[in-house]
Amino acid sequence: MGTVALAVTDGMLHFELSLAYEVFGAGPSGTADPWYDLVVCGPGAVRVGRFRLEPDHGLDRLPHADTVIVPGWADADQDPPADLVDAVRAAHEAGARVASLCTGAFVLAAAGLLDGRRATTHWAHTRALAARHPRVTVDPDVLYVDNGSVLTSAGKAAAMDLCLHLVRLDHGSAAANAVARRLVVPPHRAGGQAQFVPAPVPAREDHPLTDLLPWVIERLDRPLTVEDLARRANMSARNLSRHFRAATGTTPLRWLLTQRIRRAQELLETGDDSVEAIAAATGMGTATTLRRHFNRTVGVPPDTYRRTFRDARSGTR
Repeated sequence: MGTVALAVTDGMLHFELSLAYEVFGAGPSGTADPWYDLVVCGPGAVRVGRFRLEPDHGLDRLPHADTVIVPGWADADQDPPADLVDAVRAAHEAGARVASLCTGAFVLAAAGLLDGRRATTHWAHTRALAARHPRVTVDPDVLYVDNGSVLTSAGKAAAMDLCLHLVRLDHGSAAANAVARRLVVPPHRAGGQAQFVPAPVPAREDHPLTDLLPWVIERLDRPLTVEDLARRANMSARNLSRHFRAATGTTPLRWLLTQRIRRAQELLETGDDSVEAIAAATGMGTATTLRRHFNRTVGVPPDTYRRTFRDARSGTR
């Protein structure tokens, strides 16, 4: 399946770099297809965390690779190095498949590879990515996005999901599952599955939503409306929506649905209640409604989600 080049620079996140090296560096035993030829490319000796890394080749090797992997780096507030951006752009123009892990998406965006495309990164950096690159459609709620020749992933474990996805595309499910077994990770999580993020709440005590959001969380089993929330906050529905957008980045109804889904996730992870009971406890009304919203938001049905966590707790693979 050709050459996979890891594009590195100073300050790269060693976790994402290491997991990519583990996935693409050696194929599982019994694989009939030739495995990847893995190379590390950089501008010279670089610092990765507390370690010094000596790349195999310079960045000028990237355009000769079939797949280029761009791990994230720690200081995503800074513009990525121009030589790395130029080399990644040249690789894509030469026909390489380019994938970013975590904040590596900022390199792809700076190279113009994400313009007009949907993309993701670690949830903590999605707003910054959208603000700095308005031509990119940033999706903060998914594990990874596959645009064919350009792919992006969220952070940490989601980077592993994207790497295994690439193996699955190139070598099939059996090979990807074998790699996952060797690394003791789940063999497949769909890219559309949601990132697990904390519920955003205002930090200031005098914020108009500070008292409202905990009040809503305690009443998720009730059929709350925007008007109910506005009445509780003693403001108009329009003013409420404005404060919600500023504090959480979304609308009151979307925020409320997200909290219902997260409560359903908690109940599925920790208890044995039926889907019908969980639908009632989260204000969804019916199991059909819960399944529809849960599948669309999380990417898998509630029953599948529950089995995943039970398997993880029991050590089943």
